[in-house]
Amino acid sequence: MKPMATCLAPLVVVLASLSFGIASLCTAQVTTSQYDNARSGATLNEKILTPQNVNAQRFGKLGAFKVDGPVYAQPLFVPNVEISGKGTHDILYIATEHDSVYAFDANRPGDPPLWQVSFLDKARGTIPLSEDMVQCPFIRPEVGITSTPVIDIKTGTLYVLARTAIRHAVGDNEYFQHLHALAITTGVEKFGGPKLITASVPGRGAGRSGRQVDFDPLHENPRAALTLANNSVYLTWASSCDVDPYHGWVMSYDPQTLAQKAVLNVNPDGSEAGIWLSDTGPAVDSEGNLYVPTGNGTFDATSGGRDYGDSVLKLDGSSLAVRDYFTPFDQAAILAGDSDVGSSGPTLLPDQPGPHRHLLLQPTKHSMLYVIDRDQMGKFHADGDAIPQRIRMAGAGLGAMAYWNGHVYFAASNDYLRDYAVKNSQLVLHASSATKFEDPGATPSISANGKTNAIVWGVATKTWDGPDTKPAVLYAYDATKLGQPIYTSEQNSQRDRAALATRFVIPVVVNGRVYFGTRSEVEVYGLLK
Repeated sequence: MKPMATCLAPLVVVLASLSFGIASLCTAQVTTSQYDNARSGATLNEKILTPQNVNAQRFGKLGAFKVDGPVYAQPLFVPNVEISGKGTHDILYIATEHDSVYAFDANRPGDPPLWQVSFLDKARGTIPLSEDMVQCPFIRPEVGITSTPVIDIKTGTLYVLARTAIRHAVGDNEYFQHLHALAITTGVEKFGGPKLITASVPGRGAGRSGRQVDFDPLHENPRAALTLANNSVYLTWASSCDVDPYHGWVMSYDPQTLAQKAVLNVNPDGSEAGIWLSDTGPAVDSEGNLYVPTGNGTFDATSGGRDYGDSVLKLDGSSLAVRDYFTPFDQAAILAGDSDVGSSGPTLLPDQPGPHRHLLLQPTKHSMLYVIDRDQMGKFHADGDAIPQRIRMAGAGLGAMAYWNGHVYFAASNDYLRDYAVKNSQLVLHASSATKFEDPGATPSISANGKTNAIVWGVATKTWDGPDTKPAVLYAYDATKLGQPIYTSEQNSQRDRAALATRFVIPVVVNGRVYFGTRSEVEVYGLLK
């Protein structure tokens, strides 16, 4: 459950006729959403930024990486990548809703990309989906790459899930979703990619054809991050604005052949139960189990059915079979109120003392935070939840929590940033920020040098039904006391103001820099010269 870091002797991986080298340095890298598969939200080898030097006098906006569309996917970072003919660079990888992937020198905002790949094909008429096509204004004006990609550092491969369409003047439009495997040095497709996403399972659910429920590339919208574990790439889907028919799907693919390995429809005999997690990611434990929360939808698992709406699922990493689950006792009321359990991503805590050693934290849209024992998740009980703890939050949970040094941090919608201490398998409120985060709250990111110099970062974003003209605002707090922010990008707005905000933004901290996406660029903040 430690954050990714490069701390190894020189490693050379052959990529076709190219290679990349990783220097023998201990340098941070960010290859997946929220730093690691536990989704801890913390990087623990930040030696530059401290609560003492992050302030409006010494810290601010250094520049931006201009791209061709809104950025919802979290940027990724790999140090010391050798690019043929261009030398060695620390690279920031950015994916956009215009179906582009960029590789920039992370230390040189304003420079042109080292490479750029577009999944659009003018000859075929391939375009991103429009908000009109998906009947949903949540992501506008285009829907291309929303899910955070994932990088396999051993093979130097970046996996990306992209949506495209071909519009026809006569006849129905065509819609596609593809899994791409790109060389991190060039952006060239690997392993015979891209792989067209298709699936079909037996079922009586919504949108079925005969006795089969087919994957629908138009109605199924991927939002949760891609996950790499168990020699598999995991993909998940939800919906666009709950436009029926749709289902919650989980699929796994071989990372070196792109062959489909397993498929799960979480409600094949019902409907909905999408997996969206506010753009965060499913989690994986040390035994390879995959944890996937679901949203509103049919639930009948307690009576022998196969439908798992509003649940947290523990899936076998190989077969995707449901090994255990938790469903709140008031699931019917949650469904009726459109108050998804799966509105946030899960966070797995390190091993704890006491009777509940393996805890999972699950914030929800109905303002309940569930503390779940991963070894005995509790299933469904009509008379009450069989879990260690339930906490009523002041607002909806739309993101994910972050863990550092016995504390977890989260900002619910229209609420303060909260610090909960973890004691005896229980969360105890420890501190709060002095400032509120409007809808949708914030998914915090923590930078620290081990157990010292911890900073909690959060980005205030576009509100639910607010205008698209609001700039993103970066906040930094001393993790040991919260209270007033030690920095915001509006303290010196003329110098530091960010571009217009998207939603569900996760800041990335690495090597003294903070990166996050907006509607037109990825911002970079750091110590001023």
